[in-house]
Formats: sequence, structure tokens, C-alpha cells
Amino acid sequence: MSELLKNPQQLFDISGKSAIVVGATGSFGKVVAQTLGNSGARLVITAGNADTLAELATELGSEGIESIQVARRPDSEENCEAIVNAAVQAYGGVDILVFAAGLNDVAPIVDMDKERFDKVMTANVDGSWLMARAAGRRMIEQGRGGKVVFTSSARGKLGHPAGYTAYCASKAATDGLTKSLGCEWGKYGITVNAIAPTVFRSPLTAWMFEDNDEATKVREGFLARVPIGRLGEPEDLAGPLLFLCSRASDFHTGHIIYADGGYTAG
Repeated sequence: MSELLKNPQQLFDISGKSAIVVGATGSFGKVVAQTLGNSGARLVITAGNADTLAELATELGSEGIESIQVARRPDSEENCEAIVNAAVQAYGGVDILVFAAGLNDVAPIVDMDKERFDKVMTANVDGSWLMARAAGRRMIEQGRGGKVVFTSSARGKLGHPAGYTAYCASKAATDGLTKSLGCEWGKYGITVNAIAPTVFRSPLTAWMFEDNDEATKVREGFLARVPIGRLGEPEDLAGPLLFLCSRASDFHTGHIIYADGGYTAG
């Protein structure tokens, strides 16, 4: 019997790994930072707001999580290279990249100007591409493989009637990037996958969890499509994240994992 099968928990061991979390102060970014940090990874946390980033670092530090802060957005080659260089200088390299930053702008297409559309695409697609390129170069040079995880959405697969043309298009592009890079970087031992959640509890969706008529109506309409019968919790994202960032997923690349309670299955 394989030694790993005798102790399969080793497959999920990421202790000592160098992990970059882009968009760490967002709802999913915080889940990423806590999950990876509490699993023993050494973190580079990034976001555009230095004050909010410092608050997160303090919170992580209270949990015994090691991190360094880089107050930059992934909106230029310079910024992305600086983020990767910070990880190399602090920890000697890059093992994991999780792109948790993102943006949505909801409006019917006839009311949305191109600048608004471009802003969503730039944040969700260009940022992912630029950050992956910067980290991927380093991973290839290191010659020890790596893990890249993008943030997609159920809306990358499904449309939405409420003005999601920019968001759906950006997440479909993220899915395409995931599959393409999974093919391109497989020979280097770098796996590229994406987590695609549907609605989960966050400051932006907290109203859907409230006990009032409006929230109940919206929630029940949504849950009619969810076989598991509930909305998502942050903890529901932690399991697939750890899988995709660890040795357990070494034979999985180019995949979109739908953390959606079965929403996209039916």
C-alpha cells in the first residue's frame, strides 16, 4: 500500500508553503487567508486599501498566522511583479496563488456604458491573467510545480436575468483562462483550477439571510434551484480551496469546482 494511503491526511498538508492571496480583504479573500494560514501556509496578503489590509493582518496575527502585506491591486504588470517579488523576498518563492479579487456591476445592457463593462472585465479577467503570468513565471523558474486557484462563479456557466452581462462574461472568461492555463502549465507540475460559488454569506449578501418578507421571497425563489436546500456559508468554500491548494489535487487541473449546493447541476 502507498505510504500516502496509510496517512491520507498528508495529501492536504500545506504547512510552510508560500501563498499569495490577491484580494485578501474581500469576503472570499478572508476565507482564503484564514484557511491557508490556519493550515500552516505563510501568506502574502494583498489588497488596494492599506488600512483594511493592516486590520486583516492584525486579525490573522491574533490567530498565529504569519503574513506580510502588499497594498497593491493586480491592475498593472508592475503591481503584479511587486506582489510576487514580495513573496520571493519574504519566503524564498511562490507555491500557491489564489486570486480572490473581483468586481460586479449590475445593470441592463441597454443602460450600461462600455466603461462600466470594461471595469468589470479588467478587474476579473485582466487581473487574473496578469497575476497568473507573474506568479507562473516564478513557479516555472523554481521547477517545483505550484497551485493556482481563480475565483469563478456559477454565473460563468449560467446567465442571469437581472443585468449580469458584464459579470457573466467575465466569469466565463475566467473559466476559459483556467482551462487554457491548466493545459499550458501541466508539463511544469503547476495545476490551475477555479472555485465557482453561488450565493454564500458575506456582507454583500447578508440581507438574503434575514427574516423578513423580501428576503424570504428572494431566498425561497433561489433555494428552489438548490438541491441541498440552503444558502452557502464561508466554511463551504474552505474544503475545496484546501483541496486545490494541496497535493491532493495534483492530478486535477483545468477544472471548475462549483461550490453551489447543486445549483448548476439541475
